[in-house]
Amino acid sequence: MERDGDTGTPGGVGFWQTLALGAMALTAAAVLVALIVTLGGANRERDLALARQRHSYDVMILARTLAGTIARSEASLGRYVISGDKQLGQLYYDEWTLAGGQIDRLDHITHDNSDQGPAIRQLRAAYEARGRELSTTALSTTYGKNSLAYARFYQTRKAASLIQINHLLDTVIARERALLDERAQVAAGSVAASSRIAGVLAVFGILLVLGAIVLGWVSLRATNERALAQADAEAAGERAQELSRAVTEATAELRAQEAKLRQAQKMDAVGQLTGGIAHDFNNMLAVVLGGLELARRSTTLAATRRHIDNATEGANRAAALTRRLLAFSREESLKPEPIAAFALIAAMSDLLDRTLGDGITLVTRDGADGWRVRADRVQLENVVLNLAVNARDAVNGRGTITIATDAVTLGAEAVGRCAAGDYVTVAVADDGCGMTPEVAERVFEPFFTTKEAGRGTGLGLSQIFAFVKAHGGEIGIDTAPGRGTTVTLYLPRDVAAVESPAAEPVADAVAADDADGHDILVVEDDPRVLTATVGALEELGHRTVPCPDPLDAPDLLARHPQVSLVVSDVLMPRQTGPEMVAGLLPRFPHVAVLFVTGFAGEANAAEFGDHAVLRKPFTLAALDRAVADTMRRRPPPPAQIAAE
Repeated sequence: MERDGDTGTPGGVGFWQTLALGAMALTAAAVLVALIVTLGGANRERDLALARQRHSYDVMILARTLAGTIARSEASLGRYVISGDKQLGQLYYDEWTLAGGQIDRLDHITHDNSDQGPAIRQLRAAYEARGRELSTTALSTTYGKNSLAYARFYQTRKAASLIQINHLLDTVIARERALLDERAQVAAGSVAASSRIAGVLAVFGILLVLGAIVLGWVSLRATNERALAQADAEAAGERAQELSRAVTEATAELRAQEAKLRQAQKMDAVGQLTGGIAHDFNNMLAVVLGGLELARRSTTLAATRRHIDNATEGANRAAALTRRLLAFSREESLKPEPIAAFALIAAMSDLLDRTLGDGITLVTRDGADGWRVRADRVQLENVVLNLAVNARDAVNGRGTITIATDAVTLGAEAVGRCAAGDYVTVAVADDGCGMTPEVAERVFEPFFTTKEAGRGTGLGLSQIFAFVKAHGGEIGIDTAPGRGTTVTLYLPRDVAAVESPAAEPVADAVAADDADGHDILVVEDDPRVLTATVGALEELGHRTVPCPDPLDAPDLLARHPQVSLVVSDVLMPRQTGPEMVAGLLPRFPHVAVLFVTGFAGEANAAEFGDHAVLRKPFTLAALDRAVADTMRRRPPPPAQIAAE
């Protein structure tokens, strides 16, 4: 019986041992499964957290990119307003359109965050409002309204839409960063909870070496992935910093452009003021010259006539100065004409000597062989004067400046992109310090200057460049440090130029086209100019009807049907001359029109139509010729039309 009990005892122990081993095996399997499930959940939470982190960085990077795109677009618009280069205008439009696409992309990738929706909608509205403001500025530049474009662009830099865009972008980034922090905390809590569960299960898994090895391997792999994710996050952060630096640089460039634009606006304001002063001065000169000429015709005393001639010469010099002021202010309409370049330079010798000073030796040479160019005389004089002043500055006011003309025949693109043909060259050379290649490459850029602050705007050579290009020519520059600078203008030869223009008639040889004179309606708002013009016309044998207000012209013509000519000022307070004539001609088609103006800045030259234009101040001879020419071209009177 003891044998049976001994035998049974080991058998019971083995059963329980087997049962315990089975239970342990099941427990180990459960622990292993729990470890696998727990670690899998932790990995999924980690992957999800990394994906959300990358998504948030994408949102922030896109917001910074959008800010940079808008800044580049506005910088391109600023350069377009300044230079008028249509390629810069197209660049502004492309960048602005790209910014719109980036807003759409930003809206798409922030759908997972409902808090971002209102900010994105406000951002889109601010973008559209900003686009309308900038579009108005671009259109003003496209249609040549530079003064208005400058003012509008300067105002848009302080517009509420720009401030709102920057504020909304900062808001989007701040919300995304807050969402990133929140998600990181949730993910960290989830991972921490999974780690606690894994730690509890690891106590049971210590009995299983294989489980411990597997667990260690999985943990090592998770650590490596976290390190890789951290490296990716650091790389994304570096990219965001680079974008931030790019935005900062673009903002600095934009501020520099704003400063240059303010300088250009100051110059434009000076030009407008100069034009207004010159216009008023022309009216006064018209009265002075008219009175002097009438006085000269009414006296026979030699001494009196000599004094009148001296006063007339002084008034004519003042008139020439006024024309230069109008050219500076760009208020005088351009008058292209055939010009012998060296003759123009010779006529400028007194002006050049006074401008350059006693320390400059001026040398001129003519090799143009009588070739002419077709250009506006005042503009070409300003170009030569600007080049001479730059040369004077290059030699610090003491040295030799040479101005030479020549005649050359060039092949296609022999100089720059010039076409093949004959060219007249105007070269201005100095023996100054010269320029480095880096400076020479930029001398024609607007606002670029090597002069100290207050001595140069950087617009002189860029305006000369624009003048040459507008006339189909080219410009070359030969310089090196220590051997001076030569700037050469290549202007196309005017083959249609008349070599021997007819001499103008002598001022005293005034002869009326009609022995009986004409009945003339004189429209002028300035009473002094009106009196002088009426007196001059009556001196020439004409009968006049004064009209100080253009709105009274229709009634006066109706009461004086014999009037055959209207002599009208252009710029008047209540109605311009072209506007008045446009209303008169349908009712009085037989009346001829002669415009008399001190300048044509605000009136479009096309508004004059085929009507003659006489510039103030004028002489009696010029007035008589203008009246005669106008009457020869006038339409036939109604009676003659009916007879035909």
